[in-house]
Amino acid sequence: MTLKDLRTTNLLLLVIVIPLIFYILKLLSFIFIPLIASMFIALLFLPLMRWLSKRGVPNPISILIVILIIVAGLKAGGELLQLTSNEIMNTDTEFFTKAETKLTQLLVSVEQFFGIERVQGSNAINHYFKQNNLLENFGSTFDFISNTLSMTLTTIFFVILLLAGSINFQKILNNTIFKQHYSSVKIFMKIEKDIIKFVLVKFVISLMTGIGFGLACFAFGVSFPIFWGLFAFIINFVQMIGSVISVVLLALFAFVELDPTGTLLLFVLTITAIQVLMGGILEPVFMGKTFSINVITILVMLMLWGYIWGVPGLIMSIPLTVFIRIILEQFPKTRLIADLIAGEEQSINLLWKKKK
Repeated sequence: MTLKDLRTTNLLLLVIVIPLIFYILKLLSFIFIPLIASMFIALLFLPLMRWLSKRGVPNPISILIVILIIVAGLKAGGELLQLTSNEIMNTDTEFFTKAETKLTQLLVSVEQFFGIERVQGSNAINHYFKQNNLLENFGSTFDFISNTLSMTLTTIFFVILLLAGSINFQKILNNTIFKQHYSSVKIFMKIEKDIIKFVLVKFVISLMTGIGFGLACFAFGVSFPIFWGLFAFIINFVQMIGSVISVVLLALFAFVELDPTGTLLLFVLTITAIQVLMGGILEPVFMGKTFSINVITILVMLMLWGYIWGVPGLIMSIPLTVFIRIILEQFPKTRLIADLIAGEEQSINLLWKKKK
């Protein structure tokens, strides 16, 4: 077999193997999502585990401390969700009546603009938003809650295994990708440092964004400021898309309560400015060059991991991309791909010259 035939064979095998890998990742998402999420969570707590170990704290007690911290975080999140649900449930019926009137006016205006004809006498909201029966809604909600609870418990279980050393991620890297112990330790420390930096910066930026949205709603008299602050905090973890979704949805909601005058425009400009300041200015400054990923790569990875794993895939897409880029940087043959992911101009120019 000639060298050209061997390359062709390897390329065909690669074309077959890569879709197969993604199919397996999608098929076994109930295992891989908690496993990958637990890996990132365990990386966050490894510095604390080392600090406790240096002070003579036994490993089981250190793991117990980490579990208590996770449980406390989940409890705080539950309290916030309960607070926001109480805020919504205590709203009077006048708000929902006003919301229906405003949305109907908006839908009618859109119909007139695009020349859409609707059956006379039919309700605009019921026409475009089909209402399912109560049993179907209850069933889908129950499935969502049960799946979320199952994923959470499985993730905590994997975190315990990782922190206890039952699953040694560093040894897996050494046995599968890297053959030298020094290389695996060095790469593992770089992955740990970068992931911790990403999560901490993203958490602080998302928290400041949520607080900013909540204060803006409170200042302009928009209902449910706690809910919108919490929503902006959570959705901001989805890179790029989350910031657009939060601004658009809150602007549409404000359209219901605020008169379409300068007040509504000022409110939209305020929340847009908050999102631009946090996500467009402060986040890149705090992240530095570590997470300088090409915009096209971000969009492709968001679509890819979102299709494979849904919302968890959207949240974990950027850390996964950074992890892949760090691995590819360690090998001369794949370093060019890593630079392309980062959007390095020199690598793009080099690839363009090779094609010529």
